[in-house]
Amino acid sequence: MAGLRRREVLAGAVALAGAATIGLNPGTAAAATQQRPGAQFPPSLDFGDYPVIARVRSRRALEHLRVLSDKIGPRIAGTEGELRARDYIAKVLRDLRYQVTLQPFPIADKFLGGLAIGRDSWQTGSSPQGAQDVTREAVVVDAGDGSTLPDDLTGKIVLIAAVANKADAYLTAAQRGADAVLLGRIGADPARKLSAFSPTLATPVTIPVLGLAQVQVERLRERLAKGSVTVKATATHHKNLTSYNVIAERPATFPGKDEGVVMVTAHYDSVPGSPGANDDGSGTVLCLELARVLRYLPTNKTLRFALWGSEEYGLIGSRHYVKNLSDPEAQRIAGCFQNDMVATSWDPAVTYWLLSVDGADNATTAAVNAAAKRLGYDPRVKGPVARGSSDHVPFFERGIASGNFSWRGETGPALLEPTYHTPEDTIKDNVSLERLQVSLELIGSAAYSLLRK
Repeated sequence: MAGLRRREVLAGAVALAGAATIGLNPGTAAAATQQRPGAQFPPSLDFGDYPVIARVRSRRALEHLRVLSDKIGPRIAGTEGELRARDYIAKVLRDLRYQVTLQPFPIADKFLGGLAIGRDSWQTGSSPQGAQDVTREAVVVDAGDGSTLPDDLTGKIVLIAAVANKADAYLTAAQRGADAVLLGRIGADPARKLSAFSPTLATPVTIPVLGLAQVQVERLRERLAKGSVTVKATATHHKNLTSYNVIAERPATFPGKDEGVVMVTAHYDSVPGSPGANDDGSGTVLCLELARVLRYLPTNKTLRFALWGSEEYGLIGSRHYVKNLSDPEAQRIAGCFQNDMVATSWDPAVTYWLLSVDGADNATTAAVNAAAKRLGYDPRVKGPVARGSSDHVPFFERGIASGNFSWRGETGPALLEPTYHTPEDTIKDNVSLERLQVSLELIGSAAYSLLRK
C-alpha cells in the first residue's frame, strides 16, 4: 500500500512537472500532442511523455555536435582530440548540475599521421614499422597500385592506392629513395568507402608510411590531375596514453527505498581521420540534450549518463566501467540505453533498430518499443534483433538489461551508411535533424518511463 501511495504521489508530481514544463501554454501543449516529425500515426502520450516531448530539441543537440565534430574534429582515444571532447562534455554536464566523475584508464599507443596540402590538413594513420615523429615535405608521385615504380624516387612522396596494392611496393619505394609513402585502400564495392588506417608492414622501413582513407586518396588524385602537388607528411607516435569515461548522475528525487539506476550512454571517440558526426557524436549529443531535459524531473531511480572513451578500439571504456562495478552496483542498474549512430541522413537508413546482444527483449528494448507506440513511430522501429559491436555488450555480459539503438538500413542492422568511419562522417554529409529528433524523443520517453517505475 505504501508503494502504491508513493507511485500516486510520483504520478501527480510528474503531471505537475509536465504542466510546468509546457508552462500551461495551450499552443505548446497542442504542439506536444501533434503528430511527431517523421511519425506514421498521431501520438497517444502518457503524462510522463509530456515534459520530455515538449522540451527536447535536436537543434540544441546540434550546437554541441558543432563543437565536437566541426571544432574538435577527430577524437582518437587518448589523444588531444578525445581529451578536448572529454573536457567539453564534462563542463556541459557540470553546468547542468550533475555530479560528474572522470574515470581514467590506460590504453595502447596510437600511430597517427597527417597530410598538409596548402591550407588543408587531413588526419591519417601511420605505420608502427615506419619512421615516427618526423615530417617530410615533397612533391607527390602517383604510382597507382605500386606494380610499376620509377627507378629514382629521391626526394619524392609516393602514393600507392588501388583495390589491391602490390604488397612490397612501399619497400621498393623506400629503397629507391622516397621520402615517404602514402598507402591508400580502395574498396571493391563502389558504394562503400574505406577509412584511414595504420599499415602493418612485413619489413620495417626508415621513412614514414601513412595509411589514407579512400576519400583522401580521391581528393589527392583530383589535385594531381590538375598539376604538381606538394604535401607535408607527418607521422606521430602517441605514447603513455590515458582515455576517460565521463560519468554524470543525478539521484532519485524521492526519499526512501533505493529503486536502482537508469543509464543513458554513448561513446565520444572516433576513428582516425573521421570527425565522427554520426559515429558517435550523434549519440553523445543525444545524451547531453537529454541531460538538460531530464535533470529536474521527478524519478524513483537515479539517472546516470555515461560517455565512453576508446569504444573504437574494442569497447575499452565501457568494459573498464562494467568490470569495476561491484555486484551490488551492477544489480542496481535497471537498464542501459546505448546510443550509437542515431542521426544519419543516409536515405536507406529509414529503420530505427533495437539491438540486444542475444536478440531477446529486455527492459530497455521494451521501453523503447512502448515509447514508439505512444509517439506514433512504431512502424519505423524494428527489433529487438541480435547484434553486438557497441557498448551495450559489457552490460549484457554482466547480466544487465541493455540495448543499442541506431538508424540503419531497412534490410538489416548491418547495413551502414557509405560514409561510416570516413572523413565524410560530417554534420553536412551525414546528419539528419529529423532522425536525431526521433531518437531524442524515443530514448527520452523510454528512459523516463523506466526512471519512474
